[in-house]
Amino acid sequence: MVMASSVKVVLGSIAFAAFWVLAVFPAVPVMPIGRTAGSLLGAMLMVIFRVITPDEAYAAIDLPILGLLFGTMVVSVYLEKADMFQYLGKLLSWKSRGARDLLCRICIISAISSALFTNDTSCVVLTEFVLKIARQHNLPPHPFLLALASSANIGSAATPIGNPQNLIIAVQSKISFGRFLFGLLPAMLVGLFVNALILLCMYWKLLSIQKDEEDATSEVVAEQDVNSHRFSPATMSHLSSLNSQEWNSRLESMNTQGSPIMNVNTPAQTETLRSRLALNEGEIHRVLSGTLDSARNSNVSKEAITDSSSQKKNENALSQRVLSMTYSQGKETLAARWKRMLWKSCVYLITIGMLVSLLIGLNMSWTAITAALALVVLDFRDARPCLEKVSYSLLIFFCGMFITVEGFNKTGIPSSLWDLMEPYSKIDHASGTAVLAAVILVLSNVASNVPTVLLLGGRVAASAAAISAAEEKKSWLILAWVSTVAGNLSLLGSAANLIVCEQAHRTPHLGYTLSFWTHLVFGVPSTVIVTAIGLILIR
Repeated sequence: MVMASSVKVVLGSIAFAAFWVLAVFPAVPVMPIGRTAGSLLGAMLMVIFRVITPDEAYAAIDLPILGLLFGTMVVSVYLEKADMFQYLGKLLSWKSRGARDLLCRICIISAISSALFTNDTSCVVLTEFVLKIARQHNLPPHPFLLALASSANIGSAATPIGNPQNLIIAVQSKISFGRFLFGLLPAMLVGLFVNALILLCMYWKLLSIQKDEEDATSEVVAEQDVNSHRFSPATMSHLSSLNSQEWNSRLESMNTQGSPIMNVNTPAQTETLRSRLALNEGEIHRVLSGTLDSARNSNVSKEAITDSSSQKKNENALSQRVLSMTYSQGKETLAARWKRMLWKSCVYLITIGMLVSLLIGLNMSWTAITAALALVVLDFRDARPCLEKVSYSLLIFFCGMFITVEGFNKTGIPSSLWDLMEPYSKIDHASGTAVLAAVILVLSNVASNVPTVLLLGGRVAASAAAISAAEEKKSWLILAWVSTVAGNLSLLGSAANLIVCEQAHRTPHLGYTLSFWTHLVFGVPSTVIVTAIGLILIR
C-alpha cells in the first residue's frame, strides 16, 4: 500500500498514539479516562482529522466479532449463575495433596475454563478462590496467581472463543472451530505442561512449606457452614417439639398448683360437723362457712382443670398446624431444589450444544447469540440483571479500536513496515518463522495483542498465501499462538494479567499485590520457551 499524504500520516499517527497510550496506560495522569474512552477518542480523531470518512468508520466495525463476543459473554454469565465456576473452584481444593498438586490443578482448570469461557472471565472468577486456598494452606499467593494468569493465556490460545484476538482471527481467516482447535491443541497441552514445570522449578522451595492442617480444616468447615446452612424441615420440627415440651411443663406446673385445692375432702368435714353438734352455734356457723369456702375452691379447681384442658387442646392444634406448615415448606424446598437442578442441567446442555455446533462448523457468531437467547428464555424471568453483567464497555472499546486501526492502516505506515520485514518472515523456513514470531511478540507487548492482530493479520496471511493455502492457515494459527502467549511476558502484556493483579489487590481481607518485576522474572523465560515449543508443534 502506498503511503498517504504527509498530513494524513502525521494526523493518523497522532490519533493512533492517543489510542495506544490510553489503551496501555488507562490511568495516565494527563488524561485518566480509561481504555474504552481512549478507543473512542482515537476513533473520533481519525474521523475529525479526515484520515477516514464517517462511512468508512462505520464499515470498519466488524459486527460478526462483536456478536460472537456478546454471545460468549452472555453464556458465561449464565454459567456463573449456574454455579459452574463455583464447582471449578471446589475442584482446586478437593482432596488436595499439597502445594505442588494445587499449583498443577490451578494450571489445568485455568487453561480449560479459559479455552471454553474466555481467559478474562476465568481470571475474574477464579482469582478469589486461588487467594482463599493459598491462605488456607499458609502459602505465598504469587506462584498460584502466576499459574492462574499464565495458564489462562496459554489455554485460551486453543479455541476461537478463548480470547478477543482469536475471535478476530477466526472470523477473518474463516477457519472452522474444529480446525482451529486441533491445529493449536497440541501446542497448548505441551505449553501448559512446560509452563507448570517452570513454575515448579522456580518456586520449589516455597511450595515445600507444609500446610497447617488444623487451621485449613477449620476455615473450610466454617465456610461450608455459612454457605450450606438452610432452614430445613428437621430444624423446624425440632423447634416445634421444644415449644410443645415447654407448654407441657407449664401445664404440669398449673396442675401441681391446683392439686391441693382439688384434694379437699368435703365428706370428712361433714363428719366433723356431726361430731361437733354439741358445740355452740357460733362454732357451727364457723365450720359451715369453712365448708362453703372449700366448696367454692373446689368449683374454682374444676374451672382451672377445664381451662387447662382447653389450653392443652389449643396447643396440640397449634403444634399440628406448625408440623403441617413445616411439611409443606419441606415439600416446597424439595421442589425448588429439583427445579434448580433441572435448570442448571439445561444450562450446561445448551452450552455443550453450542460447543458441538461450533465444532461442526456452524456460523460462530450466530451460534453464540442463539445459545445466549436460549438461556435467556430458559431462565423465564427478567433478563436485565444478567444482561447488565455483560461488559458493554469492552464491546465499545472494540468498536473504537476497529475504527482507529482502520484509520492507521489508511496512513500506509503498517504496510511500509511490513514490506521491510516480509522478506525475512517467510514461514516456510525456520528462520523466517522465528523472525515473524519475534515481531508479533514485540508488537503484542508494545501495542497490545488485539491491535497487533488487526494490523498484521491480513498482511501475514497474504504473504503466506503466496506460498500455499496450507501455509496461509498455518500463518493465522502462528499469529493466534504467539500473540496470545506473548501476554505472559509482562504484567501489561494481556488483560488477563491485569485482571488477576487487580482482583488480587481488591479482594477483601485477602488482598495481595503482584508486582511488575515478580511477573517479569517468571514471564520472560516462560514466554520464550512456550512460544518456541508451540511454533514447532503447530501444523
